[in-house]
Amino acid sequence: MRFLNGMTPTFDLTYDDVFMVPSRSAVGSRTGVDLATDDASGTTIPLVVSNMTAVAGKRMAETVARRGGLAIIPQDIPSDVVIDTVARVKACHLVYDTPVTVKPHHTCGYTLGLITKRAHGAAVVVDADTNAPIGMVNTADVSGVDRFTQVRRVMSAELVTLPEGIDPREAFDRLRAVRRTLAPVVGADGGLVGLLTRSGAVRSTIYRPAVDAAGRLRVGAAIGMHGDPAGRAAGLVRAGVDVIVVDTAHGHQDRMVEVVGAVRSALPDGFPIVAGNVVTAAGVRDLVQAGASIVKVGVGPGAMCTTRMQTGVGRPQFSAVLECSREAERLGAHVWADGGVRHPRDVALALAAGASNVMIGSWFAGTYESPGDIQYDADGRAYKESFGMASARAVADRTEGEDAFDRARKALFEEGISAGRMYLSPERPGVEDLIDSIVAGVRSSFTYAGAGSISEFRERAIVGIQSASGYREGAPVPVSW
Repeated sequence: MRFLNGMTPTFDLTYDDVFMVPSRSAVGSRTGVDLATDDASGTTIPLVVSNMTAVAGKRMAETVARRGGLAIIPQDIPSDVVIDTVARVKACHLVYDTPVTVKPHHTCGYTLGLITKRAHGAAVVVDADTNAPIGMVNTADVSGVDRFTQVRRVMSAELVTLPEGIDPREAFDRLRAVRRTLAPVVGADGGLVGLLTRSGAVRSTIYRPAVDAAGRLRVGAAIGMHGDPAGRAAGLVRAGVDVIVVDTAHGHQDRMVEVVGAVRSALPDGFPIVAGNVVTAAGVRDLVQAGASIVKVGVGPGAMCTTRMQTGVGRPQFSAVLECSREAERLGAHVWADGGVRHPRDVALALAAGASNVMIGSWFAGTYESPGDIQYDADGRAYKESFGMASARAVADRTEGEDAFDRARKALFEEGISAGRMYLSPERPGVEDLIDSIVAGVRSSFTYAGAGSISEFRERAIVGIQSASGYREGAPVPVSW
């Protein structure tokens, strides 16, 4: 990346402060762009779901990995739960969604609570003995009846099923011909294998799943600095975790350096270890020398973070990523840009600054796939609650095993928002909808730069500095005629 007209910034920059200019390009189509990363994380699109309790769970991990990204299970989740989550993600199909399933005797109230866990808004009714699909219900079927009504009374028994292994284009055409948006996928024995939507069939031809050496979906996990981090990391890797993230708000400290070194010694050679967060070249250098192969960059840019307002500490994210990535490249390592992205353009700019992956947190909190339950405000708008990982709520979760007095002491020093409403977008309520938007924008950015890969984009991107009014000029303005 270079700055336009050879300018040298005299102050630190965030994403809103910069823009990219087009260059002569031989990349004629967005589909000709390869977004696979080179940091050994295995992602085929440069998106990582932040290790936030309100964002990264098994549904998120499965869905994002199927489209080529990676989710990091938070550090405050007990090890046995993380191991179970990893096993569930690894067992998921690479193409078909894991369906919501109910039995004929289950109530509509029970079913309604499950349907909202998936973006497709339906549940498959299966035979209790054979696991064969015998019906379907959607939100409308189970909403307008008594909550104790059994689903056998409201389900649609006129099933359209798809055979396992069907070509995506054929599956799309079959669903379109019968005016269905989705259908259960069945194996040779008639048992339920998964669920395929029309959009899922199309996406399976656009995205490549992020898979491990055994062809299973990838998933990462975060650990903290207390207890036995090396032992926990080793146990998680044995359970199938593909990336370990050693995480704390202030990553440039002695204890972090010690922990990273211990974790590196406990894991196989070459295993990807992420450590952070830092915002300076010195921080990158110390963590890489300790054993990190990837450094997480960002202090204060997150939507749920109040660190800068509380402490004055942090750094504008674009400049932080730019400086840290240059030092990481010199050392043969990589950086993940963590926080501050609110539009597809921000993801592209983070990549231009040198990031190999971009972490997304609160932006994904308001989706069907995030762990929280859907709630509704007074106007009937759907939302989920999100909270910062240094907030009182998160601190209470992490210190649950400590005595009441010590927990009360730590609660005095929380930073971050404990409850924020993240509204589901009517246009993009699922995480895959947001991924589509982000990836489309990033691919277009690459074509404007004449880059066919992330490494080429880093070299060819030309970035300028703009005023606040320049940023506003580029934002769409609703027009009524």
